[in-house]
Amino acid sequence: MIFFPDGTEVKAVIFDFDGVIVDTEPLHYAAFQRTLEPLGLHFSWQEYVEIYIGFDDRDAFRHAYSSQGMLLEPDLLHRLIEQKAGYFLEIIGAGVSAYPGVLELIVHLHASNFPLAICSGALRSDIDPILAMLGISDYFDVIVTAEDVAASKPDPECYQLAFQRLQSLYLNSFSKETTIAIEDTPAGICAAKGAGLRVCAVTNSYPADRLGQATFVTESLSSLVPPK
Repeated sequence: MIFFPDGTEVKAVIFDFDGVIVDTEPLHYAAFQRTLEPLGLHFSWQEYVEIYIGFDDRDAFRHAYSSQGMLLEPDLLHRLIEQKAGYFLEIIGAGVSAYPGVLELIVHLHASNFPLAICSGALRSDIDPILAMLGISDYFDVIVTAEDVAASKPDPECYQLAFQRLQSLYLNSFSKETTIAIEDTPAGICAAKGAGLRVCAVTNSYPADRLGQATFVTESLSSLVPPK
């Protein structure tokens, strides 16, 4: 086990993906705009940060339509998600960067045989190529994505599922009290806390005063990497 800065005893770690491991939110925003602008449904970056950043793609498109009083049929929703995923893959082809300290933390935890999971509102097809680019494809025991749950964060279903799958793999060798989620948004914090987990919030996307519901807040995951 390790102890996080606030004294929290940790035996398992569940990472959010976008905004925690990689700075992909501007890339997702660009892919949404390429999809929605021809339909006259684009939105500003500020709106994305304030409203959309906690949604998975399904809820983001649903909100874009409902905010204009428009009905989004299931077949069209499916096509929009596929189109946006294609744009996203094109955009990440130019490369992505991990946030400071996060790769060192993941490598350290993996080398120390920590149970590790990802709990994300992104599609699995968004996540896998980036993990491969970063060289950490095999570091996570469990990956829960938008395809695995019915509702996006702040609903706790995704974190409940990630914890259950991880705990099952490790034969119940840790509890919710010793599992920490690493998040960057108020919606993500709400989801993790709703699942009964402790939460480390990192100020990659929001200032500390917006993340006050977390167990503790850090400016960078570099602060969690043990000194060599």
